[in-house]
Amino acid sequence: MPLVLTRTIARSSTRLFAQAYRFNFINTGSQPTRLFVTSQVFHKDTMTDQDIPAPAGFKKVTEGKATILFPDTNEVFYNPIQEFNRDISIAAIRTWDEIYQEEREQKLAQKKARKDAINAKRAQEGQEPLPEKESEGDEASGSSSRGITILEALSASGLRSIRYAKEIPNVRHILTNDLEADAVASIKRNAEFNGISPELLEPHKGDAIDVLYQHRDPLKRYNVIDLDPYGTASPFIDGAVQAVSDGGLLCVTCTDLAVLAGSNYTETCYAKYGGHPVKADFCHEVALRLVLNTLSTSAARYKRHIVPLVSLSIDYYLRVFVRVYTSAAEVKLLGSKTSLAYVCSGCQSSYTRSLGKVTANAKGNKKFGVNTGPPVNEKCEFCENRFHVAGPMWGKELHSIPFIDRMLKHVKESAALYKTQPRILGMLTVCKEEIESPFYYTANGLCGTVHCTSIKLLQFNSALLHQGYKVSGSHAAQGSIKTDAPPSAIWDIMRSWVKLNPVKNIKPDSVAGKILVKEPVVIANFEMHPDVKSESRKANLVRYQQNPTKHWGPQARAGGANKRKAEGDISNEEKGDKTSKMEVDEETSARDEEKKE
Repeated sequence: MPLVLTRTIARSSTRLFAQAYRFNFINTGSQPTRLFVTSQVFHKDTMTDQDIPAPAGFKKVTEGKATILFPDTNEVFYNPIQEFNRDISIAAIRTWDEIYQEEREQKLAQKKARKDAINAKRAQEGQEPLPEKESEGDEASGSSSRGITILEALSASGLRSIRYAKEIPNVRHILTNDLEADAVASIKRNAEFNGISPELLEPHKGDAIDVLYQHRDPLKRYNVIDLDPYGTASPFIDGAVQAVSDGGLLCVTCTDLAVLAGSNYTETCYAKYGGHPVKADFCHEVALRLVLNTLSTSAARYKRHIVPLVSLSIDYYLRVFVRVYTSAAEVKLLGSKTSLAYVCSGCQSSYTRSLGKVTANAKGNKKFGVNTGPPVNEKCEFCENRFHVAGPMWGKELHSIPFIDRMLKHVKESAALYKTQPRILGMLTVCKEEIESPFYYTANGLCGTVHCTSIKLLQFNSALLHQGYKVSGSHAAQGSIKTDAPPSAIWDIMRSWVKLNPVKNIKPDSVAGKILVKEPVVIANFEMHPDVKSESRKANLVRYQQNPTKHWGPQARAGGANKRKAEGDISNEEKGDKTSKMEVDEETSARDEEKKE
């Protein structure tokens, strides 16, 4: 049977009409490929690009400014729930590009000022000015503003790259790669359907790892590299940190939260990310820190370091945006930025300790060394349970507040660009409000530990504020409590709450019994503090997303051969995230609690 592939391309022939050309490629096996062309005319006044009919066997999917042809046979992976991922990625790249161009112009101005100063000195000495290089002349005239380059290593349908091409200004070239021939054909088909030239968006068939390693040369590097695999991104990270330009943006997605945020695959987590996860309410923040640590240690091997811009735990996956710089001096600080976490297996009290330490003398000279032993005893002082060790993980800030401010400004001014704008504004605002202390508690988790009646989130936060501690929520969990208060202050507040709301039938040798047997050192004040409500709460922003659709979550893998992008994944990690399922009841309870408040 001959193989027939249909493509439709829309072109504007005049101001009044557009013409859709249907290309029928017929492969007869040993005979050369034959091309037959038919066309149909549509009036411009009565149609848009989305009105062009889809060929047989395809359905159209419109997202942002892009419309793609999605095969009915599921030969190419597409997940509509990831529209938020793509929206926030476009916003992040556009914000980064603004900063990147400003930095570039500043460097050019500084370079010109230095050269002018040298020429002025040479003129005073009667010497000729320095000869101007051709490239410098182009920079001075502005012709070197050639736009940014983007590499999407695991593209599938090409939707993300097409949106980048149509919605991000100042893009010069996008390399859209996938290993599967069906995916590359889909990329070509969708690029043509959207009227995007091959010079702007180049479909490419290849192994993502090979493609990344082929662009390690500084002259071949890409300004932005996007890794959005089905599963773990760990196989691609080493190549990505080498292939991104200095000061460039690395966008990484990981969907294997059963590994990163669970406790059933600790050996897999260590193999992929070089650290152990934790069984605790704050497991998703630990997952973010494990991914960031993988990025930072991989970059350090090549005298490069990362600066996290935004690190997000979203639905069933993680998405981080980091800048990568080359600096041997900054790499020396990696040990002091890497931490171990000690988490009580009973009450989840947590402590962190960096692996390395840095000291500076009066002249500012730095000395590097190893840190001292664990900050805990063998057993927890509150419930007498043993500690579990998590990490090594990233121990510094997860976000850049100046970057989030600029990103928020852009998103507020671009409501028409982002269908998920309310959620972007809410999540970014919560990220901005987060204090830098690692990890968080949840009100439900604390009450569950001591078996008491539920405490309202605002009451608990008010008690912390009355004692002079900082407190915020975390974007990673609804009903979360992120604070710089030590565990002793946390359990004193819970003891004070139990005194007002007594509990019964607590076994003396249980975790709750060992915590409550002690009297509170400081009696908590649960009166409403004037600063307890955050700006995101006052503005009634969409801080925590409801489930967008029924049976939402990771979609079925695309048909066809197994892809390298998912090689080594545990079969049930993405099809059913056990950790996420366990959290459904807790998140629903936290949501109901917030509605009451």
